Amino acid sequence: MTVKRISIFPLSGAILLPDMQLPLHIFEPRYRALVSDALARDRMIGMIQPKGGGDTPSLFSVGCLGRIGDVEALEDGRYNIVLEGLQRFTLLRELDVTTPFRQIEGELWEEDEIGETLSLGERAALEIESRRFADAQGYAVDWNAVGQLDDFSLVNVIAQIAPFDVAAKQALLESKGLATRSELIIQLMQFFGRHDGSDDRVTLQ
Repeated sequence: MTVKRISIFPLSGAILLPDMQLPLHIFEPRYRALVSDALARDRMIGMIQPKGGGDTPSLFSVGCLGRIGDVEALEDGRYNIVLEGLQRFTLLRELDVTTPFRQIEGELWEEDEIGETLSLGERAALEIESRRFADAQGYAVDWNAVGQLDDFSLVNVIAQIAPFDVAAKQALLESKGLATRSELIIQLMQFFGRHDGSDDRVTLQ
């Protein structure tokens, strides 16, 4: 078991998965301080979803440790960064700190999904449901580019960018195994994309 002290960025509706990237615009003073501190140390930040609002909301139990890759420091103190996913972690406890940003102790997961693939049937089912969902929501998608993605990238890109609610995004983050996450994405697309008999589409958070 590897336990690590992690400076966290609680952000609702945003998840990061290992070996994926998440672009972030950092403007709040406490998170500008978080990025400055990370750049001065190990460039590590933990992404985790809050369960509610307020300054110190409770947190979900699983997040993902990321490393700051690309960084653009703006003149007014804001940052544009790209966070590169490393390992998911389970929150063990929050630490009592004096920094403006929150810190926790987290147990790092052993990650081994990078070499996983989908069966031809699983891949086809995911692409078919993704087309249906995108068409229903009016999204313009470059399907030729999508077809060039490997299974790992396809599943995890969808998991990160799909406009599901907080609980659904968390379920995707916590799911283990590429095929399991792919099946969950299909179920969520069917649930969130279904019509209720009126002309209005389901509202996505």
